[in-house]
Amino acid sequence: MLQSMRDDRSAGRVTLAQVATQAGVSLSTVSKVLNGRPDVSAPTRVKVEELLEAHGYRRSSSSVPEAPLIEIVFHELDSAWSMELIRGMQNVAKSAGVSVVLTETGTRHSPGAEWVEGVLRRRPLGVVLVFSTLPDELKKKLWSRAIPFVIIDPAGDPEPDVPSVGSANWAGGLAATRHLLDLGHRTIAVVTGPEDMLCSLARLDGFRSAMAMAGAEVDPGLVRFGDFHVRAGYDHAMELLRLRERPTAIFAGSDLQALGVLEAARVLGVQVPEDLSVVGYDDIPPARWSSPALTTVHQPLVEMAEEAARMLLRLRRAYQSGGDRSEAPLGQADTRIEFATRLVVRNSTAVVKPARE
Repeated sequence: MLQSMRDDRSAGRVTLAQVATQAGVSLSTVSKVLNGRPDVSAPTRVKVEELLEAHGYRRSSSSVPEAPLIEIVFHELDSAWSMELIRGMQNVAKSAGVSVVLTETGTRHSPGAEWVEGVLRRRPLGVVLVFSTLPDELKKKLWSRAIPFVIIDPAGDPEPDVPSVGSANWAGGLAATRHLLDLGHRTIAVVTGPEDMLCSLARLDGFRSAMAMAGAEVDPGLVRFGDFHVRAGYDHAMELLRLRERPTAIFAGSDLQALGVLEAARVLGVQVPEDLSVVGYDDIPPARWSSPALTTVHQPLVEMAEEAARMLLRLRRAYQSGGDRSEAPLGQADTRIEFATRLVVRNSTAVVKPARE
């Protein structure tokens, strides 16, 4: 049977009727599976999905009506950071005459398994996912339903078959640390993001590289892993600033964590930047209005979202023009666009105070 399916595929004779016959179900049942309907038993759904995958079946994008929208999916909505991405998506969607819908699901690594059934019913033009990766089974389901997707991954490094937009995290960590070193700081702490996220590790590697190039020692006790939120920056800074030999500077792996560092310094009576220099990461709007205004690494979130939306619409057109039914369209799935980062110097950093005699 497998050879027969391969022959059918190569001859271009794959039909839903064939799938229904081989699965031993009705054509309407296959249609329900394709459309993400919930009224199909789990064993039947698995059997039909496996046959669809074996056939390399991809539903024609013109065979069912599509909703005139693109969906952006987060694992959590962080007000300032997420709003920058939403704003970029909206800029492109508005000019294309489509709407943006928001979904919150899953963990920071991938969307929840239940999400895909909903998106199959919604039938958007495409999906932008703010995750570090996408499980193979979800990719295959989206491909088979002719729903293109793009990952915005400031938080990871997707597989080669996933179209993605990211930024230069290592270079950002390097630039932040070089700035502090140029100001004379040598006892520098870093509060990066989660230890299991590649962007956190990349920013930390940039920090370590800058320290090594300057001949400065990295104290393991000054390297902390947070979660990119304000509370993590506050908690770690409270510990770091209570050390007998406290750091003269802290590089925070996100602006939200940097805001937590500033609050910890205020509570402990540590003056910024006179006693402590602080550098953030992202350059979200609150960074320029903090007190003092935050020196930070600008990650072009709006531009990244705009490019992700444009990439998605290009993939949509590729689906409409056809391509290999079992893979991402027209070889475009290996597309990777990486934006440069840059340091924005404001008022939270200053030349280190000379050591007291």
